[in-house]
Amino acid sequence: MSPAPSAARRLPAEWEPQSGVQITWPHTGTDWGPRLDTVEPVFAGIGAAITRHECLLVVCQGPDHRSHVLDQLARSGAAMERVRIGTAPADDTWARDHGPITVIRDGQPLLLDFVFNGWGGKFPSDQDNRLTRQLATQGHFGRVPLEPVDMVLEGGSIESDGAGTLLTTSRCLLTPTRNPGLSRATIEQHLHSDLGARRVLWLEHGHLEGDDTDSHIDTLARFCDPATIAHVTCEDPGDPHYAELALMVEELGRLQTAQGEPYALVPLPLPAAIFADGQRLPATYANFLVINDAVLVPVYGDPADAVALERLGAAFPGRTVTGIDCRELIRQGGSLHCLTMQFPRGVLAP
Repeated sequence: MSPAPSAARRLPAEWEPQSGVQITWPHTGTDWGPRLDTVEPVFAGIGAAITRHECLLVVCQGPDHRSHVLDQLARSGAAMERVRIGTAPADDTWARDHGPITVIRDGQPLLLDFVFNGWGGKFPSDQDNRLTRQLATQGHFGRVPLEPVDMVLEGGSIESDGAGTLLTTSRCLLTPTRNPGLSRATIEQHLHSDLGARRVLWLEHGHLEGDDTDSHIDTLARFCDPATIAHVTCEDPGDPHYAELALMVEELGRLQTAQGEPYALVPLPLPAAIFADGQRLPATYANFLVINDAVLVPVYGDPADAVALERLGAAFPGRTVTGIDCRELIRQGGSLHCLTMQFPRGVLAP
């Protein structure tokens, strides 16, 4: 039997009304350093697309960097009245994982500051782990309280349907380099008590080559509504992903909604393999971002882009679906959703 959830807490679905989205801008001290001239326009394009629908909180490194970032956004056509700038040293740019996770407690937003340890100690993370507290000190979250949580958890590792069901992967959450000594039952208890989960659905399969996150769910399978899951699929038996993703799809087919019905499944194709320095990169259409009235979808200059855009458009009726060229982003192993963290209504000032 699952532990009782925290009745006062709920992790909103991404499609619920938002006050804004955070991105952490690349700089010379990150792995993006040698390619800033090609990657900054992608960040600016994402930022501009977000400001057409809601506020954008950009984390930069200092006054000079702030001026540079504002210039980049203005050149990309961002709605500058919706841009907010925070200042905090950062190791990298993956706001999905170093940003706060927002729950609703007694009808009001609460920011949870989980520990970030560089995906199990793979990369430097001390500055990223302090970043949310610095933004809170600067007043960017207004009067919304910030609660520290002594557990490693990344935003990209969990999916919420907004109604008490979480979807995650055992390969990620049970990695001993994240929370050594914590059992599956203890981790699940945290998901119930901290996030208000009523059900936790664990996937045992699913992996993309080149993925440093140990199978974050946001690269594999995503809720589109409480009864629909979009997921990566592979139709080429000669592709190394074929067997593992087929097993994942079988698992998804066995899952049931809280009402006991099977989920409607929306298959998303894999783009053709993309390589850098001989390593296949984890390009995936599942790494989309839902914002107010829109869905931003990573695309890769591939014929499969059109298929993914069409299927996600059907899964999110009434929302504008926009493709963002993420070929430059995927060179560092992540994509659009990995770079962003949304805030529900009531967190960022309008």
